[in-house]
Amino acid sequence: MTATQERKTETATPGTRTINLITAITEALHEEMERDSRVVLFGQDVGARGGVFMATAGLQATFGKKRVFDTPLSEAAIVGAAVGMAVRGLRPVAEIQFADYMGPGFDQIISQAAKMRYRSGGQYTSPMVIRTPSGGGVKGGHHHSQSPESYYTHTPGLKVVMPSTPYDAKGLLKAAIRGEDPVIFFEPKRLYRASKGEVPGHDYTVKIGEAAIRREGTDLSLIGYGGVMPDLERAADALGAEGVSVEVIDLRSLVPWDKELVLSSVQKTGRAVLVSEAPRISNFMGEVAYSIQAEAFDSLLAPVGQVAGFDIPYPYVQDKIYLPGPNRITAACVQALNY
Repeated sequence: MTATQERKTETATPGTRTINLITAITEALHEEMERDSRVVLFGQDVGARGGVFMATAGLQATFGKKRVFDTPLSEAAIVGAAVGMAVRGLRPVAEIQFADYMGPGFDQIISQAAKMRYRSGGQYTSPMVIRTPSGGGVKGGHHHSQSPESYYTHTPGLKVVMPSTPYDAKGLLKAAIRGEDPVIFFEPKRLYRASKGEVPGHDYTVKIGEAAIRREGTDLSLIGYGGVMPDLERAADALGAEGVSVEVIDLRSLVPWDKELVLSSVQKTGRAVLVSEAPRISNFMGEVAYSIQAEAFDSLLAPVGQVAGFDIPYPYVQDKIYLPGPNRITAACVQALNY
């Protein structure tokens, strides 16, 4: 079996249940807290209320206020506490209510958590997870809809993850909690209840750093992550109706990212369109595009295409205009195919 075949989308097995992404997050947290008494969960309103999106509903009642507790409205304090707990042997999972508000904790993340292993010569690590709802599509305006993942992919020492399916959300979150490095775990809020899929009843993890092939194709590689993935599927359906064979790849993990699978796909198809909803300037997909042109240039039949959010503050009501959407994605694919 090739490396590419090993990373195809997981298929259903006996004992699976169909759940949505938010339920998968809740289950992962519950199971990891049950499995490891070092796991603690905290953030704004995560206790009795269960979080603003109810991802932590019922966990305080099950595990008590010493392991699931509310914090003041201070992201710097939340992240700082997580770093201290991690260094002292706990497995903290900190929730930042919206990714837009991670800014006050930014120094703690990039200067402390990310540097702990290096600055201590490996004597200490920061086994912590920062969970946060990210992205648009819910008419949250410019303070509740941003996609700030590129700030963190630029920081050595951090792992950055963004799932799009319940299976991946649960498996990747479990892997993040069990790992030895700090993980920024972005959760696309517009998929919390919209993304449904089969999840095994048994314990499992998804390896951080491996992409998934959502569908195989031979004419073009369509690559994305997080909230845009349903739109990639819709664009692939539209192109498929015209006889175009599109390979759809879900990165799932941004740091590390699966360069091997992406290059293998582009070398097969000769064309690539990269999609994310973050603003285009300094978008993480720029790194993917560079790697494709540097290491698969001879295979390219067209310039690498990119569809992203616009370089403006996220608008209040024009979500459908700002977000890539199937129409913009399809147009970029047609441009690559007609080059």
